[in-house]
Amino acid sequence: MSRLIVCLTGMPGAGKSTVASYLKEKAFSVITMGDAVREEARGRGLEPTDANLGSMMIKLRQELGQSAVAHLILKKLERDSNTNNLVIDGIRSIPEIEVLKTVGTVKLLAIHASQDTRFKYLVNRGRSDAPASSGEFAGRDKRELSVGISEAIALADETISNNEITIDQLKERAWAIVNGWLEEAK
Repeated sequence: MSRLIVCLTGMPGAGKSTVASYLKEKAFSVITMGDAVREEARGRGLEPTDANLGSMMIKLRQELGQSAVAHLILKKLERDSNTNNLVIDGIRSIPEIEVLKTVGTVKLLAIHASQDTRFKYLVNRGRSDAPASSGEFAGRDKRELSVGISEAIALADETISNNEITIDQLKERAWAIVNGWLEEAK
């Protein structure tokens, strides 16, 4: 059986990180696309603000194409000889999926949540790149849409709606889907 790579996509604050953390408890290794961008920004001496990270993501894609961040992930996988099943949190484009298919069986899970729900989650999360206002939040959504995330969401193998459900329900729904994929892969 080849390694199962569960790719999570969805707009900022939809619940991808919650699902990724839960799958980590289920013995999946987790790589966050945003962390790869943060690492690259750090290497270039940039502060990890939303504006800087957003520009870095766009710049990487301009320099290296739509699959740029997936190539950063592949380098990380080559350094780490771990062959566990894997979660990649934060897929933004179909070309990223194509790159990841070279190292395992890829399934794409979209997490969807309304703008109001996502804004609340992002503010409550308290990361350095949290939106300071609804205008900043709308700009971030626009940036994400500009790099092709809507296509990734539309073409997902499965989608979970994270509106008006509990965190436990989100985790249970995600695990039911992923566990089905694990059974298929046997």
